[in-house]
Amino acid sequence: MSSVNLLSINNLAKIGREKPLFTQVTFGLDEGDKVALIGRNGTGKSTMLNTIAGVLQHDEGSIVINKDAGVSFLPQNPSYKKEDTINEHIFKSTEDYPSSKLAIIREYEDVCARMQNGVTASLQSEFDSLTLKMDSGDLWNYEAQVRSILSVLGIQNLEQKMGELSGGMIKKVALAKVLVEDSKLLLLDEPTNHLDISTIYWLQQYLVETKRSVLMVTHDRYFLDAVCNHIYELDRGRVKLYTGNYSQYLEKKETEAQIEANTERRIESVLRFERDWLERGPCARGTKAKARIQHDMALINREKFKEEKGFTFEVAGRRLGGKVLELNSISKHFIKGTQRQKQNEKVFVLNDFSYRFNKGEKIGIFGDNGSGKSTLLNIITGRISPDSGSVDVGQNTSIAYYEQNPHFSDTDISVLDYVKEAAEVVQMNDGSSLSASLFLEQFGFTGKIQHSPVNSLSGGEKKRLFLVRLLLSNPNFLILDEPTNDFDIFTMNILEQFLLGFKGCLLIVSHDRYFMDKVADTLFILEDDGSVTGYVGKCSEYIQYRELKQKESLTTKKETAKPTTNTTRQSEQKKRLTFKEQKELSELESLIAELEEKQKQLEQDMASSDYETSAKAGKNYAELSAKLETSYARWEELAQ
Repeated sequence: MSSVNLLSINNLAKIGREKPLFTQVTFGLDEGDKVALIGRNGTGKSTMLNTIAGVLQHDEGSIVINKDAGVSFLPQNPSYKKEDTINEHIFKSTEDYPSSKLAIIREYEDVCARMQNGVTASLQSEFDSLTLKMDSGDLWNYEAQVRSILSVLGIQNLEQKMGELSGGMIKKVALAKVLVEDSKLLLLDEPTNHLDISTIYWLQQYLVETKRSVLMVTHDRYFLDAVCNHIYELDRGRVKLYTGNYSQYLEKKETEAQIEANTERRIESVLRFERDWLERGPCARGTKAKARIQHDMALINREKFKEEKGFTFEVAGRRLGGKVLELNSISKHFIKGTQRQKQNEKVFVLNDFSYRFNKGEKIGIFGDNGSGKSTLLNIITGRISPDSGSVDVGQNTSIAYYEQNPHFSDTDISVLDYVKEAAEVVQMNDGSSLSASLFLEQFGFTGKIQHSPVNSLSGGEKKRLFLVRLLLSNPNFLILDEPTNDFDIFTMNILEQFLLGFKGCLLIVSHDRYFMDKVADTLFILEDDGSVTGYVGKCSEYIQYRELKQKESLTTKKETAKPTTNTTRQSEQKKRLTFKEQKELSELESLIAELEEKQKQLEQDMASSDYETSAKAGKNYAELSAKLETSYARWEELAQ
């Protein structure tokens, strides 16, 4: 059975400010395809997504989207109206598609809300009609999925205004809008930015399991490996397909490079003889001689193979003293107003944390959004003061702090002059030196851009420039707060190589698991109660460890949280539920019983000696267990 085509692109072209960004781009997406678009910064990846989504006009070619597919687009910088509530922003698209699943759910909830003030014959008729639509479209489960997505992304107060949200929360709301829409094609531009590691892992599993097709731009290499079955590389204005995930793409690129290098050597070998012949001034009157000269000139003027050499460097380090940096009983809290209490509640993000840093330590900070990661960094660097405790910095310790939103005191200065303020020549660990201009080139600042004012750069370019200058300042205690958001994969490899050779102390906050695994060998875990625990090992190892602990907790919870029916307490609670909630609670009880029976059967099948039976059961078991966990949680929420 052939797959349904959702997207067809033919000879697409888009002209940039100085030259074409891409030309003659032709490819398509079928149902179920999970595709990543990769390439260096500035090659036009985001422009291509915006063009496919219809936000930008293309200059040549055609874009055809299946009329039954529907497209949901997550841009890097989502647009919104400040006065809209989160609820209005997420469900606004239902106005254009009144028969969509979300529109029916929204209409149903509106009727339920109106019925709280009294039930008329007209309202009852409307309610019955919508209930029938909910039943026939199996929208009860769909609504639960929508609420589950909002919950995982930490979106709780749907009446909060969009203008009141942080940049990270705006991106989360935009992601939620895309995921809950009733569409078959997702266009995602850096979907993992501003998400914590736990939420990224959840999104990864969602995209792996969904039947929707995905075309995305991301620099998260674990994410690419887990989700994608095709890689499109945008290079020198053209797109090339590589079947498989990112690891397979790298293997194929290495093979290609070897073949091209061998071909280049053979051509150069031939040209050595041909150049001698050309220098003797052959007579070009004959047809064969003309053809030979034309062939030789074509070889000489060919686009030559350029080996991807990369760039690795170690700046000559500044010596650290015996005392590096000490945190002594650090505490920090904020005041949170609660609905249950008249008085405000004191919430600790850090509670009595002490630590003595040692030379050569590379520590990653792990915690959900809002757990206090940036607060800890700001206390260490003196940006904010702790409520109690002290920070004792060693006499020879030179701290360099990469902030998420760096400040530039002078934006009229040129890019090159800004870097030269830190160092005009960089002394390397091997005794060699590198000019500031060449150093900038390695981070994507080439040609005219070096002489452009800083204020002409994009937000992402400014962040990269800030990091370049930071590395050139020769620190021995380096603190990085989300340094990878605006880097392409190639530039991140450069940064990783530098950090691996860095002799000083390193403290990192990053949502990129690959990056964290590569450069950090110890973690600070920021807990909900403000305590900080340690974990010796990689970030991915800790995620696996935490998953195991959560499963053990779920098993215990499963034994104690099973719903009981026909109790007086439950009967009293049902009277306070809405029509929709009464129906959902009743259906959940039947669903949980059914899922538990299926779970038992799958456990038996997993123990089967037949490989196919066991493998199929194992694959279904995880999905069913997740559904059962969600059902338990929702049942408890309604029962309470």
